[in-house]
Formats: sequence, structure tokens, C-alpha cells
Amino acid sequence: MDLIDHLQNLLGHLPGPLQPLVSALAGMIPFVEGEGGAAIGILGGVPPIVAALAAIAGNFLVVAVLVLASSGARRAVVARSRRTVRTEVPAAVGADGAAAVDAEGADALPESSDVSPRAAARREKFQRAYERFGVPGVSLLGPLLLPTHFTATMLAATGVRKGWILLWQGIAIVGWTTLTALIITGVITVVR
Repeated sequence: MDLIDHLQNLLGHLPGPLQPLVSALAGMIPFVEGEGGAAIGILGGVPPIVAALAAIAGNFLVVAVLVLASSGARRAVVARSRRTVRTEVPAAVGADGAAAVDAEGADALPESSDVSPRAAARREKFQRAYERFGVPGVSLLGPLLLPTHFTATMLAATGVRKGWILLWQGIAIVGWTTLTALIITGVITVVR
């Protein structure tokens, strides 16, 4: 039994309306994402458009949750950092009598000394790509560099607006999943 028959048999045991759920669940997994979820669904016998849409939905749902959570965590850390800076550092008073606060120090996220070498390598790879390509480039090239889950989380942690991240991650997820679905569908058509 080849891979296509095995996946078709596996998905064949599920009721028809639940079959695309396998693609959506696969799309939620880092490194599998929308591309892998669509491929699993298509190879399992789910219609290509349905499999791709389900995989896109699953991938985007997880990315959106991660962006919202990361943005909220960053906002909390920055707010706490600002409160700490204001209470611990005496404010310098300018000529106009207003207190001056070092905005650069207040916005800086604390660096963790407990970072593993693998995590540090990922962060460095992301930083180089971000500096070179910006949010659109990192999002569109994301599957070639890092999973969208990691890319979106790191973008949110750097303070990029949630809407901007979600827009470009959505474009990337739709684009890469559609491309993969078209390739898999083409290969299956040629093989049959």
C-alpha cells in the first residue's frame, strides 16, 4: 500500500465533514503548517480546495492567537519596565522643569541569559532576515527560514503592530499553502 492509499484509508474512516478537520489540525502544527496540512488532506482524498482552505484556517488561527498573546505579553513587560525605570531611576530635570526619561531604556526588552544555543541561533537568523527584508519579507520568506508560528511571535515581541503582522502572515500562509496545494494536485494528476 502506498502513501496515498494509506492516507485515503485513514481519512476514509472519518465522516466526510470531519475529513477537512485533519488538514486544519495539521496546519496548526509548527513545521507542518498550512502547506503540510493541505498536502495531507489532498493526499488523503479531501478535495484540494477544501483541504487548502482548512489548512489555511488552522494555520492562521494559531498564528493569530500567538500574535495576540505575544503582543499582550510584550505590552505588559514594557509597561512594567517603564514603571520600574520611573521608580528606580531618578528623573533628570530639563531646563523647562520637565522630567526626562530614557525612552530607549524603557522600551528595551530584557535579554535572558538562560537562552539555549538553538534559540539564540533562531533569534539571530530572524534578526538578520528582519533587518534585511522587513515584516513583508520575513513573513513571505518565513517558511524558508522559520515556521510562521515562530516568525509571527518574534515580530510581535519586537513591537510590530498586530494588524501588520497578521496581514503579512495571512498573505504568506495563503500564498504558500495555495502553491503547495497546486503542486500536489498537479503531481497527483500527472501520476494518475
